[in-house]
Amino acid sequence: MRLSRRKFVQSILGASAALGLPAAFSACSGSSKASTPAPARDSALQFQAASTTFPKGFFWGTATASYQIEGAWNEDGKGESIWDRFAHTPGKIKNGDTGDVACDSYHRWREDIALIRAMNLNSYRFSISWPRIQASGSGAANSKGVDYYSRLVDALLEARIRPLVTLYHWDLPQALEDAGGWTNRDTAGRFTDYVQLMAQALGDRVADWMIFNEPDAFVDLGHLEGTHAPGRQSILDFLRATHVVNLAQSGGFRALKAARPSARVGTAFSMSPCEPATDSEADKLAAERAHAITNTWFLEPALRGRYPDALAFLPETAMRIKAGDMEKTRAPLDFIGINLYYRTIASAPGTMERFSHAQEWLFPVKMDGGQQGPKTDFGWEVWPKALYDMVTRITRDYNRPVIEITESGCSYNDGPDASGAIHDRRRIEYHRQYLAALARAMADGADVRGYHAWSLLDNFEWAEGFSQRFGLAYVDFKTQQRTIKDSGRWYGKVATENRVGPA
Repeated sequence: MRLSRRKFVQSILGASAALGLPAAFSACSGSSKASTPAPARDSALQFQAASTTFPKGFFWGTATASYQIEGAWNEDGKGESIWDRFAHTPGKIKNGDTGDVACDSYHRWREDIALIRAMNLNSYRFSISWPRIQASGSGAANSKGVDYYSRLVDALLEARIRPLVTLYHWDLPQALEDAGGWTNRDTAGRFTDYVQLMAQALGDRVADWMIFNEPDAFVDLGHLEGTHAPGRQSILDFLRATHVVNLAQSGGFRALKAARPSARVGTAFSMSPCEPATDSEADKLAAERAHAITNTWFLEPALRGRYPDALAFLPETAMRIKAGDMEKTRAPLDFIGINLYYRTIASAPGTMERFSHAQEWLFPVKMDGGQQGPKTDFGWEVWPKALYDMVTRITRDYNRPVIEITESGCSYNDGPDASGAIHDRRRIEYHRQYLAALARAMADGADVRGYHAWSLLDNFEWAEGFSQRFGLAYVDFKTQQRTIKDSGRWYGKVATENRVGPA
């Protein structure tokens, strides 16, 4: 799932200054002149009036990630991941929580499938733990790890639920991190080998694959901000990891297609529409740069073999781009996965140091979350129009690609009442409004094939530990008892009827 990027640029500038690099330079980076506030945009409440029927065959799903739900962190030959190491490091995770047990889905996966069936969903997006397949990130596949996912896939198919498999949702084998991790070009080759193993093991039954989950998030938060595993704080690591991940994305795509030519392959990109804070030219330029780093940093290399034009000033030497690399990053994805939670407000920093040469270093833009809409318990703005804006822009900019909403959701920490029921009305309204906005985007021409609510279960929410609950099902982490919330029952009715009704 996506976490806020509000400190992204501040981290970029701070890190570059620490390295002795110029912070930024731009003819329009300073205080802007006609910086009147941008017109307030109506949130997507306008989208919720009428009932909406979705196309026949639409995928109604939910999503999880291996480290967040599986537990069994050192069982059956699984190797240590960077999240095992990070969570076991004091001070890294809120309340000292770890994913050692999480939702114990490694042992309780049948209960999870029962929840999906009870909600009448027809798609389940889950991820494979790379170190459960290759403990050290290389070599032969661990048969017990493969068997676990094979049983899961078989059970999903028996229940008439599509398995939508994410190959990498952030849990890199620690042995590869020790050898340089995503900053080491060799990791792209290791990843390709791993993808090949999984295509051979599951490709006879799995037709739909996601290469990465939110590459910009794990590269940024793990290598620049240091708030996620592996906890690095280096601008050079961020830039180098970016390029290696882009090479790995294309390598994984080719490996899947080579093993299973009919496979449908995409990546789940974290996205957020970037609005200028004012109508000034400086803020409009900042919004385009924010869009490039937030939404197309890993999409442009795949679809067009280049980094976004708005960030063309980035130094190739710092990113370790070799001759012919950009052609190698191409991966004509069969569909684009969009993970979306909120919008971003972009502005040009008010004061920027100027230099004698006309080159900007890195990203002279400030990004903040919106403040007009209601907030979730995580403090994120609920702004359904963000989904409409993002889907329609990707549709326009990339010639109407096939899209799946691979994550959208909200944290509300409602607990059981005296009878054990969980009345999470706010979560119902969140999904109702975001689905209405999605339906409007589809009516306006977007080719969207599915929606996956984050998440099936309350789970381990990365650096937040167990303090934030996104699930359609409540989990008592002491007993591991699962209880479908009111939102899960409502979502199940939506899936059954293939329509979203008015509030």
